[in-house]
Amino acid sequence: MTEIDIEPTKTVDSRGAACPGPLMDLIGAIRDAESGDVVELLSDNEQSLSDVPEWAEEAGNELLDTEEHDDHYAFYVEKS
Repeated sequence: MTEIDIEPTKTVDSRGAACPGPLMDLIGAIRDAESGDVVELLSDNEQSLSDVPEWAEEAGNELLDTEEHDDHYAFYVEKS
């Protein structure tokens, strides 16, 4: 996806965590968030590329963007 200007309400740094750690960290942050909040998940786990979009759709939240950086990915999920 393309880089857009998204201001996350909270950032969760899960770089270095093994699967399913990053997804579990994201789920915890979304549970604590208010509707409309945007949680940024930082992950260097390749499995997150499929886990995060699948979970966001199933949970009814919106994946706003995924950015690929040199050593990690950034996922922006808005709580519905």
